[in-house]
Amino acid sequence: MSSGRLDRFASLLRRWANQLASFLPWRGRKDDILPSTAELLRPFAAPYSDAFLGVERSATGRVWRERLDAEGRRQALAISQGHDVPDLVARVLAGRGVTSADLPAFFDPNLRSLLPDPGRLTDMEKAAQRIARAIQTGEKVAIFGDYDVDGASSAAILARFFRSQGLEVTIYIPDRLFEGYGPNSQAMLGLAAAGISLVIAVDCGTTAFEALQTAKDAGLEVIVIDHHQVGHELPPAYAVVNPNRADDISGLDHLAAAGLVFIAVVAVNRVLRLVGWYQTRREPDLLALLDLVALATVCDVVSLSGVNRAFVAKGLAVLRRGGNPGLAALATFARLGGPAQPYHLGFLLGPRINAGGRIGDAALGARLLSTDDPLECERIAETLDRLNRERQEIERTMLEEATAAADAAVGAGPGPAVLLATGETWHPGIVGIVAARLRERFQRPAFAIAFGPNGAGLGSGRSIPGVDLGTAVRAAVHAGILEKGGGHAMAAGLTLARDRLPDLAAFFEATLGPTVREATNVRSIEIDGALTARGATLDLVELLDRAGPYGAGHPEPVFAIPAHTVAHAEAVGQGHVRVSLGSGDGPRIKAMAFRAADLPLGRTLLEARGSQLHVVATLGVDEWNGRREPALRVLDVARPDRA
Repeated sequence: MSSGRLDRFASLLRRWANQLASFLPWRGRKDDILPSTAELLRPFAAPYSDAFLGVERSATGRVWRERLDAEGRRQALAISQGHDVPDLVARVLAGRGVTSADLPAFFDPNLRSLLPDPGRLTDMEKAAQRIARAIQTGEKVAIFGDYDVDGASSAAILARFFRSQGLEVTIYIPDRLFEGYGPNSQAMLGLAAAGISLVIAVDCGTTAFEALQTAKDAGLEVIVIDHHQVGHELPPAYAVVNPNRADDISGLDHLAAAGLVFIAVVAVNRVLRLVGWYQTRREPDLLALLDLVALATVCDVVSLSGVNRAFVAKGLAVLRRGGNPGLAALATFARLGGPAQPYHLGFLLGPRINAGGRIGDAALGARLLSTDDPLECERIAETLDRLNRERQEIERTMLEEATAAADAAVGAGPGPAVLLATGETWHPGIVGIVAARLRERFQRPAFAIAFGPNGAGLGSGRSIPGVDLGTAVRAAVHAGILEKGGGHAMAAGLTLARDRLPDLAAFFEATLGPTVREATNVRSIEIDGALTARGATLDLVELLDRAGPYGAGHPEPVFAIPAHTVAHAEAVGQGHVRVSLGSGDGPRIKAMAFRAADLPLGRTLLEARGSQLHVVATLGVDEWNGRREPALRVLDVARPDRA
C-alpha cells in the first residue's frame, strides 16, 4: 500500500475512533445508553472525506468540520481520563480551550478570583471618588442610559446601589425616535435646570461631544461608563471609563456596559468602606445585582470568557432566586419554564425589555429593573409583553419587504458585500432586528434603514465573524458619507441622508468587500461530536450545562446526529419546522428548526419525512406541563447519500 493510502487509512481510523469515543458511556453509567453497532457504523458509509460525516455541502451550503484538531483531541483525552468526565463532554470542554489543569476552576467560576481590580481601568478611580463624594454629600444625581437591555440594566444597577445608600436618583432614557442614541444637549440642559449636579452616562456617551460640552457649560459634571468603540478624541467629561480608550490597558474591552458598571459599583463601595461610611450603615449586598449583569452580558452578545462567564453563572443563580421583582414579573409573562438559562435571557426576557425602547416608552425597561413595587412591576411587565407582540407584527411586515429587496439585490450572483435594505414606512425601532434576520438568511453583513419624510435615514447593521462593522461605519462618518454612526464589530448604527445611500453602498463595497468575500468563501459549521437519539439524555444535558453558560466566545455545543429517520415533520408557528428523529427501533427525540420553513433547511426537513438525514443540532430540554425531555434545535441537515 502506498504511503499516501496508508496516511489516508490511518486518518480514517483516527476519525472512526474519535467518533466512536463520543458515543461511549463514562464509568459508572448504565449500558442502555450505548448505541447499537449498526448505529455506530452507519455514519461512516459515505466515501472518505475530511468533512465530518463526509458532508462537504449541506442543505445550508456549509461544510461540516470537526471542532477539535489533534491537540484538542489530546486535551479532551486528558480531561476525560484525568477527571472522570464523559468523552463527549470532554470534547466540548477542549473545544472551548479548557485544559485538564483548568477544569476544577472552570466548573466553578469564582467571581472573587476573576473580578479584576477596578483600578486597572483608566479613569475608574477618579470616577469612583466622584460618585462616592456625591453619595456622602447627598447630591442630586441623574443616570443617563441607552434604551436597550444593556443600558436599562446598567441604569438599574446604579439606581439600586444609590438606593442602598439612601439616595434616589433620576433615570433618563432618551426616546429612540425623537432624541436618538446617547446624551443630547436639550436633555442635559433639562437635567441642569432640575438641579442635577452629576450625570452618569452608562452604555453611551463616548461620542457625545456636543451634548457633553453643553453639560459642562451648564455646570454639570458627567461621568461616562461605556464600552463602545472610541475615536481619536474623548468627549469633555469629568471621567471617561471605557476599556476601548487608547490609553486603557486593562484588557476588559469584552465586557458589556453592565459589567463595567458593576465594577464601578465595587470601586465606589471600596472608597466608601475606606472612609468609614459603613461604620453606621449596613454594607449592601453587591452580589444581588448580578442577575442584571448576567441579563445584559447575554443580551449584548459579548464574549462569555473570563469574568463575563462568572457574571453569567453567578447571575443566573441570583435570578433563579427571584430577588428582582421586575425580572420575576417579566419571567411570568414570558412563560419562562424551568430554571433560567442564557437562552431565556437572550430570547424571552431581553426582547421584551427591548420592546419598550423600540416601539413604546424607552424608559420602561429601566423602570422595571430598578423598582421593588410588585404591582408596578406587574403593570410594566404586562405592557412590555404587549409591546413585544406588537413589535413582532411590525417586524414580520418589514422583514417580508426587506427580504424581497435583498433577494433582488443578490439575485443569482454573489450580490453586494453588505446588504442595504431600506423602507420609507419602516419603524426605526425595528431595523436592528430586521438587519439580524437578513444577516442570518444571506450570511453577510446587513443594514436595515428606515427613511423618514425629511429624507433622513436611521439604520442598524449586524455583521458576521471576521468583519468589523463598527470600524467601517466610523470610517464612513469620517469620510463625510454618514451624519452619525458607531458601534461594535458585530453591530452598528448610523444616520444618513437618502441621497448618500449610493455613496454608502460603494464605500462598503470598497472597504469591506474583500473581507466579506474571504469570510464567506468557505462557510463551515464546527461540530463537537456525534450523538444519537438514545444517547441524548437529561443526564447528558446536565453535564453539558456544567460546561456552560454558553454564548458569544463560548459557543453552545453542536452535535451531529448521524443517519436518523425523520419520523415526523411539520411547519408550525411563525415559520418553524417541528420534527421527530429516530434511529432504528430506538427512542425518538423532538427537534425544532426555527424560522426555517421557507429556507433550504426547512424544506429539506419537510421533504425528508420517512427518510434518513444527517442532522446538526444543539441539545437542550423541552419543558411542558411539568415534563422535561431532551430536545434538539436543528442548525443544519444533509442527505447521507449526497454527503
